[in-house]
Amino acid sequence: MRRMWRMWKGLLVFWLVLGMAFSGRLLGDEDPSPVEERLAQAETLFPERYKPEVLDELIALYEGVLPELDALPRERQALVLNRLAQLYYEKTTFTDGDVPEDRPLFEKGKTYGFRSLRLDEEFAAWERKDFQKAVSFVEDVAALTWTADNWGSLFRYNPLEGLAHVGKVRAMYERCLEVDETYWGGSCHNALGALLVTTPGFLGGDVEKGRAHLERAIEVDPDYLMNRVVYAEFWGFTYDALGNKNGVRDRELVERELRYVLEAPIGERWPFWNRVAKRAAQLLLEELKRFVGE
Repeated sequence: MRRMWRMWKGLLVFWLVLGMAFSGRLLGDEDPSPVEERLAQAETLFPERYKPEVLDELIALYEGVLPELDALPRERQALVLNRLAQLYYEKTTFTDGDVPEDRPLFEKGKTYGFRSLRLDEEFAAWERKDFQKAVSFVEDVAALTWTADNWGSLFRYNPLEGLAHVGKVRAMYERCLEVDETYWGGSCHNALGALLVTTPGFLGGDVEKGRAHLERAIEVDPDYLMNRVVYAEFWGFTYDALGNKNGVRDRELVERELRYVLEAPIGERWPFWNRVAKRAAQLLLEELKRFVGE
């Protein structure tokens, strides 16, 4: 009788363990949810977004997660929103210059970026009362960077908005550098440098400080070719009070940096932005020729 009970007990344990395994609960090894499967697919595709069709697919994948966003942990919510802010900004690189079609892309990127920033309760609480203080609470460099990039780009379409809010965008870049100056190849250095060079002094611009940031970006990551393009564009040329190019400051520097970019390999670290840098370098060299009358 005791032997029979042991046999049945053994079978019960066997079927229980087998059932748990098939239901995905054994040792917590659950099947990924549809949302996590979508995010995993997006992260796999992310390095190939230099292909326009892949970038559009990525936007669709991340936006497909939005109905379930509130059910995700905060860090996953931030990932989705930051990726969308970045992807909409990057989508504008497929057009020629500052065209009207880019404006709604920057608007969407800015909206997603601020949604990510507002995941920080302290930022959300202080945003309207004291923006500088609100930004001081943020530790998410991706949210800071892509929100500032999109917002700052919109100033081209509305200079009055730029006059009113350039200080806020500057504060976001400065906070990014406080948290992690190496993020995205030192992008906040090159962005802040460009901003300081092209902003009038009475609004906080400072040409020499801007130059220092542009050069620091290259020191942080010389393989991120956009650092050299931004240096050539914003130090090599001069600008009027509205931020428009009006001359050439250092032709030799422009030619040296841009030829470096054109001759450098794309590499594996920055497959999207190094391609963008090479296109931008070619366009800037053509612009240089127009300025010097060649």
